Amino acid sequence: MEDNATPHRARLTNQFLEQEGISRMLWPEPDGAFVGTFKVPGRQEYQANNKKGHVVNLSKYKLNAAQTSVLTKGLNYAISPSKIPAEEFVLATELACKHLPLADGIQLRAKIANTLKSSKVPEQNVTKEERKAIKDLKKAEDIIILPADKGKSTVLLDKVEYEEKVNTMLGDKKTYEELPADPTAKYKRKLVSALSKLKNEGKITETKYKQLYPTAENVPRLYCTPKIHKPNTPLRPIVDYTATIGYSTSRWLADILGGLVGNTQHHVKNSKQLAEDLAKVVIEEEDILNSHDVVSLFTNTPIDQVLEIVKNRLEKESLLREYNRDTGFKITSEDVVHLLEFILTTTYFTFKGKIYRQLFGTAMGSPVSPIAANIFMEALEQQAIATAPLDCRPKLWLRYVDEILEVIQRDSVQQLTDHINQVDKSGSIKFTFEQESQGQLPFLDTLIVKKDDGTVKLLVYRKPTHTDQYLNYQSHHPLHQKLGVIRTLYNRKNTIVTEDEDKVEEEKKIQEALQTCGYPKWSFGKVKDQMESVKPKKSAKKTDDSTRSRGMVVLPYVKGVTERVSRVMKKYNVSTAMKPHNTLRRELVHPKDKRDPNNLTQAVYKIPCLNCDLSYIGETGRKFGTRLDEHRKEVKKVNSTVTTRAGRKESLTTVNKSAITDHVVDKNHVIGWGTLRSLARNKNDLHAG
Repeated sequence: MEDNATPHRARLTNQFLEQEGISRMLWPEPDGAFVGTFKVPGRQEYQANNKKGHVVNLSKYKLNAAQTSVLTKGLNYAISPSKIPAEEFVLATELACKHLPLADGIQLRAKIANTLKSSKVPEQNVTKEERKAIKDLKKAEDIIILPADKGKSTVLLDKVEYEEKVNTMLGDKKTYEELPADPTAKYKRKLVSALSKLKNEGKITETKYKQLYPTAENVPRLYCTPKIHKPNTPLRPIVDYTATIGYSTSRWLADILGGLVGNTQHHVKNSKQLAEDLAKVVIEEEDILNSHDVVSLFTNTPIDQVLEIVKNRLEKESLLREYNRDTGFKITSEDVVHLLEFILTTTYFTFKGKIYRQLFGTAMGSPVSPIAANIFMEALEQQAIATAPLDCRPKLWLRYVDEILEVIQRDSVQQLTDHINQVDKSGSIKFTFEQESQGQLPFLDTLIVKKDDGTVKLLVYRKPTHTDQYLNYQSHHPLHQKLGVIRTLYNRKNTIVTEDEDKVEEEKKIQEALQTCGYPKWSFGKVKDQMESVKPKKSAKKTDDSTRSRGMVVLPYVKGVTERVSRVMKKYNVSTAMKPHNTLRRELVHPKDKRDPNNLTQAVYKIPCLNCDLSYIGETGRKFGTRLDEHRKEVKKVNSTVTTRAGRKESLTTVNKSAITDHVVDKNHVIGWGTLRSLARNKNDLHAG
């Protein structure tokens, strides 16, 4: 709901206002009741041994014991909050109330408030020294902390070296060019024109148009992850497209075009399907296992070929007709290709204040990029297989995106490699290969092992960069998420590993790795019992208004508090999900250019009063800076007209646009414009409905 909607009169109380939407609410600040005593459990000790390369320090910065201890926990380690994040619970409650009847909303607010006031902060899971270590690492301006490209290691690089490598990459004139000015406004006009045309021609609905309309105007941001498994630690470029003009359209195109992928006999969806396909394979004595891998698929995908392939397939296949039938839309293949061309040819981003455009290929980070690359690879492989000379044609060809598994005659690998490297007429797509070694070949997360009879068995494959670092059990995550780590690894064992004795060994490895991460022995038995007692899902029953779900909200996780809040919301048929309140990644990993907070859209924000403990919590779908200016102007206008007692008395009966203006008029208080802050960066942070 837009936050300058129908004006009304807000009545302030010590708890909550009657429901008129989140932007009308003023909630009391948390008082002393939210503050509890806490201690660091005595079990915590520094674990600075950095097992299995959890921390890879490639910088000149010397880590002390506490800093190493912190980083060894992993970047997904959630830090216990030192106070209850009441504002986030308030925000989630308001989002839930939008989907409730008025009376239910009032009750829910009261119950949540009582729950929060009786809550205590949880025990702390970092020591005093580790908290200081986090602060010191945040202040270290000469280093940059990043997740490794593979393996979950935490990597420290000298910032100067990192930026030099990125600038060297951006200096490739065939792939990138620096732009003299920000093209966002121009690109936005072009996209809005295309979307408006679809709406005006009745090809999409008004609702879909509003969903796709680019309210955000942020420039995409480049960052890179270090490939520590390769010489000289090259970087993998990734572009953050969230909250940018083309993000929603890119997601929509990915939804539409996703149906074009995975319909060939050579496509591998996941490791489970791979295991099923390989169960039928018998390898002859003259054959070997071999794999091919595309070099930098995303940045080398030829866009013109992608557009041509998509257009031809949409015209020949029934996908688009079925999509229009299901949605009521009337979009054509030309419409889809036009939007796809816009998204794929307007790849631009900022790095260190400069703006660049990608001249070739797709960008890793855009939702539609993996789909576009996959569509191209399907067409390429069909041509490669059909035109391969008979003496080097593989007996088995299975592909997962840019990785191909083959069973082929031992002496034909180089001939096949030469052939497939000539198929792409643009010359940008090149393959490397890896042959089996001692009858074994890794592919995806499996290790394929040839047996004496020509059949194969499968094991779980761990790359040389694998660290056995999983979510630390002391991380401030909900218990069900920690047990989910065990369940995921057990499911992988059951899905991939083909022989019973190997399953026993794999289970031992899982337990050893997780016990190193702090998981107690009872947790493994609990998960096994849960998995064995899983019952088949029953068909959904028809629900009436009293049991129908009224949306979903995301709650910050605070042990002992979030569970109680979740139970309260469940009584009102509001579903909940839990997310960590704060993690080491959020504290320490900041490789992207900072965004101007005034350009935030879909923002939820808080403006405090300087004279009392009340705060205004609002949301806007437009630019945060624009909405803030409206607040200021309205308050300034009211203050300039209310100069006498009679004038102020008259103003109390005037209907203003927001509760913040009502509060200024009613109490004659001063608003803390300089201390306002954003509570959620966009609607993706919190969900409702």
